[in-house]
Amino acid sequence: MKVLVMVLMMGMLSGMASEAKAQTYSKATWLWNPWSLVDQQEEILQFFQARQVNKVYLQIDQDLSPTVYQLFISKASSQGIAVYALDGAPDWAAPKGYLAQDRLFSWLTKYQASSLPIQQFEGVHLDVEPYLYSGWNSKRGAVIKAYQNLYIKAGNQSTQLGIPFEADLPFWFDEIKYNNTFGSGKLSDWVQKHTDGVTIMAYRDTADLIAAFSEHELKTGQSLGKAVTIGVETGHSYEGNNITFHEEGEMYLNQELEKVQGKVSGYKSFSGFAIHHTDSWMRLAP
Repeated sequence: MKVLVMVLMMGMLSGMASEAKAQTYSKATWLWNPWSLVDQQEEILQFFQARQVNKVYLQIDQDLSPTVYQLFISKASSQGIAVYALDGAPDWAAPKGYLAQDRLFSWLTKYQASSLPIQQFEGVHLDVEPYLYSGWNSKRGAVIKAYQNLYIKAGNQSTQLGIPFEADLPFWFDEIKYNNTFGSGKLSDWVQKHTDGVTIMAYRDTADLIAAFSEHELKTGQSLGKAVTIGVETGHSYEGNNITFHEEGEMYLNQELEKVQGKVSGYKSFSGFAIHHTDSWMRLAP
């Protein structure tokens, strides 16, 4: 009888441990239009709750009243959602692009200082995409170095605020090389080393390709002890139907993400999925 009880208890503990492990994965999304929080806040929060979202990259618009952010973050926090300050643009990699990043951190420093803990951002999430800047092809070396300088500074500024620094990363950055005062190697490896976590923009609509495009970063993240979130697209794309789940709908999206998780969950670096982006996800067909 004692043996049976022990076996049952071990089974229960094993099940609880497995459930706890599953719950550690994040389900994130980008919210690019913070003005929607003025009149759609409850609708958005209900959507997040229904989809079990627990992390949001929220665009910073300095023209929007801080009270809008404070109200949303306090409500999101009560739902178990971590909100990260989102910003970035290709021209941040321009010669004086760092000034825009400085303005972000200046705003964020003041915001954090004037907000209650439940109203504060839990991290910084940058989306710079320097390859869309006009100088990428003609002055790539200089643009890459400016991009690296940005992230070094962002990391230091985030540390001063006591919050983690994460960034978006295109899946093909492991094919881009750098060779400068920062050393040499694959740009994706460098970004992962100098951030607390990355979200791979693995924008394809099949599990096999999503997993394959994330493999190098997952391996690197595992060796560095850094988190890797896998991002997928739901908005319309002019680059082709294989980029996004816009045509297939949410059921197919969920099925493919489940397959991806089965392929990559063996990596300790895998931290979950991010859906790009809130507006298109809310409009996605069932």
